[in-house]
Amino acid sequence: MERIIVQKYGGTSVGSIDRIKHVAKQIVSVKNKGNKVVVVVSAMAKTTNSLIAKAKAINPDPSDRELDMLLSTGEQISISLLAMAIQSLDHKVVSLTGHQCGIVTDTNHKKARITEINTDRISKELLEDKIVIVAGFQGVSKDNDITTLGRGGSDTTAVAIAAALKADQCEIYTDVDGIYTTDPRIVKNARLLDKISYDEMLELASLGAKVLHSRSVELARKFKIPLVVKSSFKQSKGTEVVEVNAVEKVSVRGVSLDKNIAKLSILEVPDQPGIAFKLFSTLSKNNIQVDMIIQNINRDSVNDISFTVKQEDLQEAIKISQNIVDEIGAKEVIYDEGVSKLSVVGTGIAGSAEVASTFFESLYDLSVNIQMISTSEIKISCIIDEQHGEKSLVYLHDQFSLGIDALENKAV
Repeated sequence: MERIIVQKYGGTSVGSIDRIKHVAKQIVSVKNKGNKVVVVVSAMAKTTNSLIAKAKAINPDPSDRELDMLLSTGEQISISLLAMAIQSLDHKVVSLTGHQCGIVTDTNHKKARITEINTDRISKELLEDKIVIVAGFQGVSKDNDITTLGRGGSDTTAVAIAAALKADQCEIYTDVDGIYTTDPRIVKNARLLDKISYDEMLELASLGAKVLHSRSVELARKFKIPLVVKSSFKQSKGTEVVEVNAVEKVSVRGVSLDKNIAKLSILEVPDQPGIAFKLFSTLSKNNIQVDMIIQNINRDSVNDISFTVKQEDLQEAIKISQNIVDEIGAKEVIYDEGVSKLSVVGTGIAGSAEVASTFFESLYDLSVNIQMISTSEIKISCIIDEQHGEKSLVYLHDQFSLGIDALENKAV
């Protein structure tokens, strides 16, 4: 019985004509081994940024709908070029947009979520022995408008299609060898992981690790999709994303640094029931994801509420928060873009006081002030000044013995 393999190639993997030809040969090699192959492709490297720049040059504040209409063209360029490259290798192939391959989303432009996938067209093409090339990052809403899934959305497209087709494996090809203990561009001795659990990968993805989009990991975990992350530029085993019981019990799996955040504070909020609900429900309705939240101790019947959002959501979050301030009679909204979120992730963190001790002692050693703290069963995160981010990441990685020369986690 033929296996169904879903592959995803990022923008750098198809960033030039030579790279597209290389990817085409790689895909054909997998097909020639008797597999049915579906390939999800991102826009060529720098294409999306170039399109955004063109849009802003014409209109500094374009509508989300028209921006989606524009940005979706990037993937259409890459899928058609890749299909042509595969045709030149004498293989049957078809390229499909998100709409053509049955990806239906909600109506949230720029951050749409997939609601269903009708696989009839993909299945029909596979039965005709074709390689199917799908445009990542995009779909169509129930109103028949083109939507996009947000940055990193091609990962989500690939995993969602793999789930819908009940694929045997989903392979994410990128410009790195797999998942590392931290960003190898910052920490030179970062170690490649053979395996990582869905939960650990989800935390690392949501905390700033850029190899996989967090929503793709959520889907892979939900539908138990075998997921592998590997390099598109060289032969490598890559990293398997698996169930937690398939991972050796190590307290700390990795450390991450998220620079794409901002902190907001609403000062002197009246101590009344329902105000936090009003604020965060309004942010949610506007599709703004809030991460860390802190409310200080009540004083004179007022509180300060602080929270973090992504940089791209900051201006909208400020506007919403200011409206709430005016409505409830709070003092003011202040914000800080010069912050980063530093995190340590691992399956054993909840049961190890030594992990927290090492984490906070390391920041003390560096004289780094902590502005906010949050914890879960598998992570500890804190907000620090951006200027201390990279040195703190390097130091923490060393303190937890996560480098390539560490055979075991000596710090915990």
